[in-house]
Amino acid sequence: MPKAGLKKEKWTLSFDPKLKDAVIREARAKGIYPVNFLEELVREKVNPYGYTDVKDSIKYVRELRKKSKDKTDEKFLEEILKWKK
Repeated sequence: MPKAGLKKEKWTLSFDPKLKDAVIREARAKGIYPVNFLEELVREKVNPYGYTDVKDSIKYVRELRKKSKDKTDEKFLEEILKWKK
C-alpha cells in the first residue's frame, strides 16, 4: 500500500515589502524557494536543539564567536569540549 505524502497547509502571510524583498533575495542566493527559506528560519529559531539542524557549521560557529567576543579562544574551546561530553 502506498504511503500518504506529507500534507502541507497553505497559509497567506502579509509581509512588509522590505522584508519580502530580503527573503526573496536570500532565497535566490541559496537557490531555494522563498517558502523553504522561511521554513528554515522558523526551524532555526524555534528548535530548542538548534545545533542539530545546522546546515552550514562554519557559519554557525562564526555566529557563536561573534556573540562571545569577550571570551578568549581557549575559554571558547573549553566550553565546546565541555558541551561535547
